[in-house]
Amino acid sequence: MTVLPKEPQAKNVNFELMEAMAQIAREKSVDKSILVETLEAGLLSAGRKRFGPNANIEVHFDNASGRIVMQLKRVVVEDADDLGLEVDLTEARAIEPDIEIGKELIQELSLEDLGRNAIAAAKQVLVQRVREAERERIYEDYHDRVGEMVRGTVQQVDRGNIYVKLDRSEGVLPPREQIARDRYHQGDHIKAYIIAVDKLARGPQIILSRTHPEFLRRLFEAEVPEVAEKIIELKGIAREPGSRAKVSVLSNDDKIDAVGACVGIKGSRVQAIVRELGGEKIDIVPFSQDPVVFVTRALSPAKVLEAQVVEAEQKILVTVADDQLSLAIGKGGQNARLAAKLTGWKIDLISKSERERQREFERRVRIDIEELEGAGPKLRERLIREGIETVQDLLKTPLAELLAIQGVGEKTAEKLLEEAKELEVRRNQEMEQEAARVASEAAAAEAGATGAAAPETESPEEQETRKEPEAEAEPSPTDETPPPSEGARSEG
Repeated sequence: MTVLPKEPQAKNVNFELMEAMAQIAREKSVDKSILVETLEAGLLSAGRKRFGPNANIEVHFDNASGRIVMQLKRVVVEDADDLGLEVDLTEARAIEPDIEIGKELIQELSLEDLGRNAIAAAKQVLVQRVREAERERIYEDYHDRVGEMVRGTVQQVDRGNIYVKLDRSEGVLPPREQIARDRYHQGDHIKAYIIAVDKLARGPQIILSRTHPEFLRRLFEAEVPEVAEKIIELKGIAREPGSRAKVSVLSNDDKIDAVGACVGIKGSRVQAIVRELGGEKIDIVPFSQDPVVFVTRALSPAKVLEAQVVEAEQKILVTVADDQLSLAIGKGGQNARLAAKLTGWKIDLISKSERERQREFERRVRIDIEELEGAGPKLRERLIREGIETVQDLLKTPLAELLAIQGVGEKTAEKLLEEAKELEVRRNQEMEQEAARVASEAAAAEAGATGAAAPETESPEEQETRKEPEAEAEPSPTDETPPPSEGARSEG
């Protein structure tokens, strides 16, 4: 085995190469051993492109000298067939005069020996591996930080996307995750919430958000020490980013007022969050296990007069004063919408006057069970004990439940239900007739008011009688039309 040393051609090249790798390792935070391993693989691939796919090439990094050593090993033969594994005796003796057939010629290679294209391919392999290593590092560093708030610097704004420079990586704030009022420029400091780390993304892997409800929670944790220490809990958050938000809070310490702590002295704490969110209004609502109390507080600043829970429909019927209805609903229904999202209940808002009209209508439509002639006093008493107080209740009760009541058989039940239906139809007809009468009276009153306000209309005979004396009258001197003045203009 003969080793032919190469001229000291590679000193400068190797030095520059190792310096470049050291710089990449520092800037990209990639392990240097990964770079060395990748470079060795890239140079091996380049060598086989140059000398053939079967070429016996060895590439390794010499830690002692800091050099990349490349060797091509070939067997000396009389007439070589595979130039990657064999070398002609004539060619071998031109390199080493004393070599014999069957010996192994080990030839050191330089980067120049590989050719320009092969070196470019090796460089591409290195660049690709650096990117992959960087992406793996970013994923490892940040996939456990999803849900955290981060601070960074705006690096670029392109096509609506905001690219943010973080500690050792880059994140992107897509348009859908931006607050409408946000206006950022290169170099601005920015806070955002990590919602995902995409390992397969072509661009930045770290996806940021400023519209996520949890971003508001992280801002409260940063501004309010009691929230960060879990003394105060944020039980729920409902947001319409950039416009308004409602936050429910609960104190685990009776000595600490949850709302006061979140607001801060003269509103200092909550105002800092409002400024960060570009003026987004924040309502801080004390949490309550009682749905009526909670919904009443969530509809603030509107004052609630009454709230009634409808468990079957997971709904609360809320009554407010007539002048408070628009305030309770909010602009575009925003206040009621956020309150429903915060509490988890459907909220039906109604004014006091409308509620009174509904109750009056329900009272008049109601048919007490005493009006059921087919039921005797004892049977009516049993029905009331079962919660059947009106004819309407009777019609809603399943037949099986009616038959379970003492003294009610199939025939009795059928008779009661038939009479109840007749009573309901009769009451509905009465209500329809009354509604038609009221509507007719209202129309007549409106027509009378319109007639009183309109001028009196003359009949054709009266108009003709009035015109005749006017035709016979002679024009008086005062009726003559005066000549036009100098400033007047005649229209043709």
